[in-house]
Amino acid sequence: MPNEITLSVDGRQVTVDKGTVVAVAIAKAGVERFRNSFSGQSRGPLCGMGLCFECRVTINDQPHCRSCQTICQQGMEVKTTDE
Repeated sequence: MPNEITLSVDGRQVTVDKGTVVAVAIAKAGVERFRNSFSGQSRGPLCGMGLCFECRVTINDQPHCRSCQTICQQGMEVKTTDE
């Protein structure tokens, strides 16, 4: 469908509507932990508006991207700590 795109989340193919943020695609892929804190605690979206930085993931080999503020793109590769 023209209003959908496909991207990879930890090697899993996920299809989402255009305009969807990466955090939603990660959740749709069934991933619950986006990253680990320095002390090893699981982290994920908290504020949903880019202020807390808890939703950081690696996108297309660029680390520390805020998944709640990044729009999904066709063929994007997203990596969390759950790989």
